[in-house]
Amino acid sequence: MKYLYQELEQEIAEHIHLGLLPSGAKLPSIRAQCEDRGLSKATVIHAYQRLEAAGLVEVRTKSGYFVSVQLNTKAKISSQSPSLMQITAEPHLIDMSDVMRDIMTHNAAFDITPQIDKRSQRPAGITELNRCLSRALRQQGGAEHQYYDEPAGSLYLRQQIANRYQRLGCRFDEPDVLITAGCQHALSLALQSCCQAGDIVAVESPGFYGVLQLLESLGLQVLEIPVTSTEGISIDALAEALSKWKIAACVVTPAFATPLGSVMPDAERKRLIQLAEQFGFTIVEDDIYGDLSFGARLPPLKQLDRNDNVILCGSYSKSLSRELRLGWVVSSREKSSLMFLKMVNMLALSRFTQQGLVDFLDDGSYEKHLRKYKYLLKEQRDQLIDLLFLYWRELGEIRVSQPQGGLALWVELEEHYKVDNCYLDARREGIVITPGNLFTAQDQYRNCLRISFAHHWNASRKNAIKRLGEILLDKCSADKP
Repeated sequence: MKYLYQELEQEIAEHIHLGLLPSGAKLPSIRAQCEDRGLSKATVIHAYQRLEAAGLVEVRTKSGYFVSVQLNTKAKISSQSPSLMQITAEPHLIDMSDVMRDIMTHNAAFDITPQIDKRSQRPAGITELNRCLSRALRQQGGAEHQYYDEPAGSLYLRQQIANRYQRLGCRFDEPDVLITAGCQHALSLALQSCCQAGDIVAVESPGFYGVLQLLESLGLQVLEIPVTSTEGISIDALAEALSKWKIAACVVTPAFATPLGSVMPDAERKRLIQLAEQFGFTIVEDDIYGDLSFGARLPPLKQLDRNDNVILCGSYSKSLSRELRLGWVVSSREKSSLMFLKMVNMLALSRFTQQGLVDFLDDGSYEKHLRKYKYLLKEQRDQLIDLLFLYWRELGEIRVSQPQGGLALWVELEEHYKVDNCYLDARREGIVITPGNLFTAQDQYRNCLRISFAHHWNASRKNAIKRLGEILLDKCSADKP
């Protein structure tokens, strides 16, 4: 529950961040706010004082409250799309960075300070999920531990997944669903089913580094297609690439793609489906963030698929628990190939874990968890933007995506900042960052980084954001033109 002063404070802060209240703009008087909104004088004063304390507004004697001039001339938080990379390289094999391996080794993909006490980081719903898992384990029959689960996965879990997607307009059933050990496993199976070594795969740029790792391990060539923070992958750029090269597959995340958090509009989704039908490539859809929309749940691209050109992948690892290594891959045309590949790589998954998740989904606990979790994520996103606005003002112009779902936002600094050069300096102070060049196989986005809002902004993480700004300023100031 938010107090009235918090609602007013947040609304004004958002208007400032979006540029609706530009630098130097005068805020409505306290009396006007009281009359227009039916608020008490104390409520409005409290909100304005908090905005002043955050450095967003300033008081001018006998004139009122104004958007801070100093802050907005030194830093600019913008919802504009980060600068687009053009397609400048032909398809090529890749070699992922050691930095990425270091980040994953320290379990820091979504936490800027992974060394803090994790016992307090329990999202809503996890307690009930643990109860369901424990109950499923206790209810196992005496001899069940002697047998593997069926290769396709739990029938009831596959039914649950199919039913959830059917409510979003998808036209597939339980036999088309294969349970996997998370979304990365699903993406791997999907790419193996529709590609051979040496094939060209189009990917988003900047895009998910996990996909780049998969392409490297499978010996596939990568072709990076530029992405915007508002519309996702550029369909025009993809169409141009298709006129030059034979593309076997295109990996996309239509809803809240990492790292930009973009969402593909309906018109662009339809164009992508049409291109797949015209040029005969497979769309591998990563729907892992689909349930984390701050608004209504967006249907997957698979909803528009009439000729089974889309292989749908997803999991509950981002929306529920990283420890719950259960995902899915959906395709009618490729299901035999997918089944074979799963049996070769991983014969079966835990029966009791799947049953516990079925119970959690069946009694409505997942939907209850999502409602609370998405509200929390939105608050943490807003807090992160405020922290950047407050602590990074000395860095100059900053461009920040403002995703309406997912777990992270994308920060673009001025060109002379080389974020990757600051990795070890930050690492020595317990701060782990994901520099922008991890999200590409080319020499791009070195002045960018992804920051997650998946965790509570306690004192340690706030200090980490502040200290990181200082490291960036000190390390890169000598390179400023």
